[in-house]
Amino acid sequence: MKTVYDTIIGIDIGGTKCSVVIADGNGKIQNKKMFKTRDCKSTIQEFIRITQTVLSSKKAAFGISCGGPLDSKLGIIQTPPNLPDWNDIPIVQIFEETFGGKAFLMNDANAGALAEWKYGAARGYQNVIFLTYGTGMGGGLILNGQLHEGASGMAGEIGHVRLASMGPVGYNKAGSFEGFCSGTGIAELGKIKARELNGRVSFVHSSIDDITAKDVAEAARQGDPAAKEVFELSGCYLGKALSILIDIINPEVIVLGSVYLKCRDLLEPPMQKILRKECLPQSLDCCEILPTGLGEEIGDYAALSIARYYIDNTE
Repeated sequence: MKTVYDTIIGIDIGGTKCSVVIADGNGKIQNKKMFKTRDCKSTIQEFIRITQTVLSSKKAAFGISCGGPLDSKLGIIQTPPNLPDWNDIPIVQIFEETFGGKAFLMNDANAGALAEWKYGAARGYQNVIFLTYGTGMGGGLILNGQLHEGASGMAGEIGHVRLASMGPVGYNKAGSFEGFCSGTGIAELGKIKARELNGRVSFVHSSIDDITAKDVAEAARQGDPAAKEVFELSGCYLGKALSILIDIINPEVIVLGSVYLKCRDLLEPPMQKILRKECLPQSLDCCEILPTGLGEEIGDYAALSIARYYIDNTE
């Protein structure tokens, strides 16, 4: 007999921000609290403090979304690149011992794929690729109507793939897809370009080290040639990586996260140019490429989707 949970709580652990999302047993969001990500100990303490203030039931299921690497079966977070001091943290055990109920952990990209498939831009499709495209670049797969996690829950981690022998570092690897195509990667490309030009670019406001992807995007839209070069390069590498995925997996839709949502006008033209050059036409013609349909709420729905997925499939 399946356990009935009257409260579902989503715990979204991000590289720059975190959230606690409370939903009823049907998944309808009732409450949400956000805070900036700090060191591991402080962040966990804040999760516990917030959850204690909003949780009124012992029959709660927790869905915990976090970037990999992690072990979803053991419930352990294993030092994600964007959370460098989270070393083998038994996050599931911490929540279950603190609050009771049941907790489940999943890679944020797999959780995002579930969320977009159930609630967002990928509804109605059976073969889906979701790319987080936020602070980092993770990937999640829905194949033939099923979440495909792989042997260790790490399937779809295209962000780790090296696309060039040199380039910005992502996943601790120079020239990786994440290095060229993520919020952090675009900021790094902007810093490289600014140093090449001795700081003579419009997107340096205080120091080169403080350049953000948002700074570069704003400058590109205002016509700064160096900023436009950054997005041309990033968009080309986005096209290269997507062409590999399209030819290998033959998806119906690829959903791209928040950076693409905010910068589609800058990234799509070079991306499409490379896709038309590199992809098998038969595969490209049947694949839509869309921004997240859940926008800034995707982390909320992703975390809640984890609990719902495991409740429906493992109990």
